[in-house]
Amino acid sequence: MTPRRLFLGTGWKMNKTVREAVDYTQRLIAHLRAIPGHDSFQLFVVPSFTAIEAVKRAAGGKFWVGAQNMHWAKEGAFTGEISAPMLSELGVDLVELGHAERRMYFNETDEALHRKVETALEFNIRPLLCVGEQKEERDRGSGRDVVARQLRGAFEGTPPAMVSRLMVAYEPVWAIGEHGTAATPADLREMQEHIRGTLAEMFSDSAASIPILYGGTVNEMNAVSLLVEGSVDGLFIGRAAWQAEGFAGIIRACANANVSPTTGVYST
Repeated sequence: MTPRRLFLGTGWKMNKTVREAVDYTQRLIAHLRAIPGHDSFQLFVVPSFTAIEAVKRAAGGKFWVGAQNMHWAKEGAFTGEISAPMLSELGVDLVELGHAERRMYFNETDEALHRKVETALEFNIRPLLCVGEQKEERDRGSGRDVVARQLRGAFEGTPPAMVSRLMVAYEPVWAIGEHGTAATPADLREMQEHIRGTLAEMFSDSAASIPILYGGTVNEMNAVSLLVEGSVDGLFIGRAAWQAEGFAGIIRACANANVSPTTGVYST
């Protein structure tokens, strides 16, 4: 176990060629050299499949590199899919699972995500599970139930020894995307407490080892308040970090504010 760290990461969705991804990585590393305290955060980038190897090589261990999805099967007749052994061979540190777009456009279910989580853990890849409610669900007061269902559906039955490998990104569907409405720190803190409580019901004291990140209309202006007042363990940033300068600006803002984690430890 190591001292708890805050997480700052970004996912690129279906953007950037390999050349663009390498350029981003090189520019981000150059910016990091001028940001005192950036190494107090665990940084990560989740590029497209085609750029993972190049980004991993260019990053040189300066930050984690993840994948945007994977199949639950280790191999088989699943045309166009990517398996955990393939990602493991590339040395990925985490895999993003259950993003709202995957649930919406590709009909991903909680059952499918449960199988993916199991396979990721088998191959020592951290599953970063995205959870979050639709605006309609929030408006009718069922958002908490939706998020609890998603957590239980994906994580139920995780062996105690593997709980510390789990990660959660709370991404309310009403807050993500170009036209999303940013959650207030008060909104975020309330849901963070609900997520933490649900995890505690599932895993008892081991739940404290699971980092809870927030993703949804995060930018340089609100990053610090979301971290501090929202009481989360990190940020999973979208389009505001799609340029190296944007990601570096958010990292700099958090470092300058001397944002530090609350009590607890994470296993890395």
